[in-house]
Amino acid sequence: MTKTAVVNNTLIFTTMKTRTVATVGAIVMAVALPQLFHVAGRLLGVGTALGETFLPMHIAIFAVGLLAGTYVGGIAGLLAPLVSCLLTGMPAYAMLPFMMIELASYGLISGALSDKNIPTIVKLLIAQIGGRAIRAVALLIGFYGFSTQIPPITALTSIKTGLPGLLIQWVTIPLVMYFVARSVDRDE
Repeated sequence: MTKTAVVNNTLIFTTMKTRTVATVGAIVMAVALPQLFHVAGRLLGVGTALGETFLPMHIAIFAVGLLAGTYVGGIAGLLAPLVSCLLTGMPAYAMLPFMMIELASYGLISGALSDKNIPTIVKLLIAQIGGRAIRAVALLIGFYGFSTQIPPITALTSIKTGLPGLLIQWVTIPLVMYFVARSVDRDE
């Protein structure tokens, strides 16, 4: 039986085995979900725009951070873009370090908030804002310190582009957390 604890209606995976499975599962989901959006984008003739708009990679990272904690969220967030890039070529190499920093931040922040007695939507908003702020700083450092070709304004324009994805996250992540907590309560 999987050893778990429920803290403030949030499931926390506590054994090394369940955390390892959660990490691998989140990475797999964070690689597979964007591919579904990219395939749909190709079929609709919009290329990668659906992935950039709906942010499917982020969902798995927020969820695993909230479910399994800081380390799992951070590791999954750091590795998912790298694995995706190696397997699919997406994200592009120029964006890869910034995506790794952003998603690792999402995982770390949501994981750090996982056992706090605040509503899931608030945890999610804090993690989203924190991750975007860290990404913006990374873009500034990259642009001005290392002469990358990605302008820092990308941090702001990507929020506008990804607003539908943010809305989806605001609905799906709290629902996932609710149903996971309910299923654990039912099993006990």
